[in-house]
Amino acid sequence: MMTKHSIEQAIRPGVEAGELAGAAALVWRDGAVLQTAAVGRRELVSGRPVERDTIFRLASLTKPVTSVAALMLLDEGRFALDEPITGCAPELARMRVLRDPNGPLDQTDEARRPITFRDLLTHRSGLTYGEFHRGPIAPAHAETLGPEIDNPLTPDAWIARLATLPLIDHPGAGFHYGHSTDLLGFLIARLEGAPLSAVLERRVLAPLGMADTGFTVPPHKRDRCAGLCGFDGEGRLTALAAAPGGHALAQRPDGMTFESGSGGLWSTVDDYLAFARMLIGDAEPGAELLRPETRAMMTSNQLTPEQRTTTRMLGGPSSPPDVATAWGWRSSWNRRRRIRCCVAAAWVRSAGRGRTAVGGRPIRMTARC
Repeated sequence: MMTKHSIEQAIRPGVEAGELAGAAALVWRDGAVLQTAAVGRRELVSGRPVERDTIFRLASLTKPVTSVAALMLLDEGRFALDEPITGCAPELARMRVLRDPNGPLDQTDEARRPITFRDLLTHRSGLTYGEFHRGPIAPAHAETLGPEIDNPLTPDAWIARLATLPLIDHPGAGFHYGHSTDLLGFLIARLEGAPLSAVLERRVLAPLGMADTGFTVPPHKRDRCAGLCGFDGEGRLTALAAAPGGHALAQRPDGMTFESGSGGLWSTVDDYLAFARMLIGDAEPGAELLRPETRAMMTSNQLTPEQRTTTRMLGGPSSPPDVATAWGWRSSWNRRRRIRCCVAAAWVRSAGRGRTAVGGRPIRMTARC
């Protein structure tokens, strides 16, 4: 049984210790919000507090939103899971694969087969994030592709540049967290003949009532945004004008057409709760979005046992026994209990002393634990 203030009690010590600027969280179960918490500051310079309607960067929880939009197209027969993406992205027809993920860029082999939509949805495309590697692929990614979120390239230019880089694994061979969902987002935008923002708004955000979610924040809502922050050389929280590496800016420039389906959305805990409820089959009538069988696939593991045990990220194992990779996201479960519970949380934080990260992001969502 959860105590009335258990979420706030879990968050507040980290805020008071200066480990994060602030956080917002809520817990929904069996049709009702059981707990809410809003602790600390959403903006360090002004000292404005975190509130329930504070707008945070979703970071990688953008991925399941993009994946839902893609699966809606799958339900409509617009593509097949095992269909090569080259019909939609001919630029990627002749991909090559590094013999060693950290080896020389000129030591490659031809990919054994094309990348498929299934590969993108399960992060088995062979695409990666350059910063996860120590070899030449890291600077090649940075120089060729540019920032991961606020990027001056057009989607078509980004795909063309992506095609010049080698994959780190053969399509379908293994799980590699990276740009798969960015590419997926641009492909569904091509299929729909509209920017990804318009596709997500029409297919996902508007039907679910996610009025505070998008790739940009309107001027009249910007005072609700969580600011970028990190730590200075003394380990003290400090405001940032841009995320490390320039991947995200405090204010997205007007006219930017690159929309990261992997990490570009802003949202609130209540908006993301609406999305989470859809994933566990509790959407409002008319907002189910996916066929029940498609939703079931999205919330179930898609990796082979070998892929789960051999997956590594940032130098360590990436798949603990209670973590599964489904369509475009990762989920955890409790084998002994099956409950209907959603946890939506976001924080204004850094990635640790000496490392900084995008200002705020949801940290956990549990669907059908």
